[in-house]
Amino acid sequence: MTMLKNNEDKRLVLISFITFMLLTSFSAFSAPLTIHMTYLKLHKPHSPALSNIIKMASDSGYQGAKLAIADSNTTGKFLQQNFTLSAYDFKKPQNLLTRLKEEFNQGKAIFILDTPLSLLKKVDLWAQNKDILLFNISESSNLLRSSQCLITMLHTAPSQAMKSDALAQWLLYKRLNKVLLIRGEKPADITLAKSFKRSAKRYGLKIIAEKPWSFNTDLRRNAQQEVPLFTQTSKEYDVVYVADQAKDFAEYIPFNTYLPRPVVGSAGLESLSWHRVIEQWGAAQLQTRFTKLTARYMNEIDFNAYLAIRSVAQAVHKTNSASVSALNAYIKSPDFKLAAYKGRKLSFRAWNGQLRMPIALVHPHGLVSQSPQAGILHPKTELDTLGFDQQESRCGTN
Repeated sequence: MTMLKNNEDKRLVLISFITFMLLTSFSAFSAPLTIHMTYLKLHKPHSPALSNIIKMASDSGYQGAKLAIADSNTTGKFLQQNFTLSAYDFKKPQNLLTRLKEEFNQGKAIFILDTPLSLLKKVDLWAQNKDILLFNISESSNLLRSSQCLITMLHTAPSQAMKSDALAQWLLYKRLNKVLLIRGEKPADITLAKSFKRSAKRYGLKIIAEKPWSFNTDLRRNAQQEVPLFTQTSKEYDVVYVADQAKDFAEYIPFNTYLPRPVVGSAGLESLSWHRVIEQWGAAQLQTRFTKLTARYMNEIDFNAYLAIRSVAQAVHKTNSASVSALNAYIKSPDFKLAAYKGRKLSFRAWNGQLRMPIALVHPHGLVSQSPQAGILHPKTELDTLGFDQQESRCGTN
């Protein structure tokens, strides 16, 4: 055992011991905080698809929230803070609204919402002038960030504009300026295509042709014949952008185009808030914890739910308060910074409640890049080059 050689060493040990005892005593006598959160999911009906290649796990979102609760309690136990989660899922919007109101009347005031646009609007209308904290983790509509603003809502789900801007920046960086746009005929596909066209205009890309995909053939048998004919154009293109929300046909486009060109959008290179191939910035440990918990990979809905819970926990850790108004104010303040395995701290935009974040550009087995791209500048933060900046949104300050 190393002996203390002089009085100075002894004083340092004594000071350290006293400091430890004071901190321990403070924790022991401070009132413990319990923060209740409620996860509400509306199961969305899925229309018949031409392809059954891609299926989303039925517990997407909830498992990410569950892991976030566990991670938050790991830190919280040293700070006398305890986080709990209740989860409900519904098939009818009215049943979800009823449960939301019941939970609020029972004193619950922090809600994680995995619901579509129409229901979020109803929730926002009901929640106005209430002491409540709401997170949208799955609805990516640009309308909610630009014109149909939800004043009570925070969005951890990135908008379609953020994702299409992330791709457009990469295409500009790679000088893939001429784009063939293929879109499905469903409303969701048309909306995706519209978002990309906005991004293309923003970053100076040229769409040489837009082709609607109207086939209902079985591409598993004849993609090699159908796709080259469909992608033949009078003008050359550098890249193909595919807008196919349900992935009915998108996965058959890569390697089958008339010109051998990269495919981006709903297949090939995708822009996502999260993917299992992300391993930098400590993400590998998060991926391991999630896989151990669920026996599957974390997807972006899981990650969006994780971010919502961790945002609340970060606010509680910093304010040492369970007051919803105090947590709300801190989360929306310039002081809020969330470490989230993205290589930089995240924060919420004051004008529309959107969480700023880098967007990963991935293919099924690897991370290609992360936007914002190098060289894309902004007077405040390059993260605001993704999605609707303040002057582009009609949303006011929350």
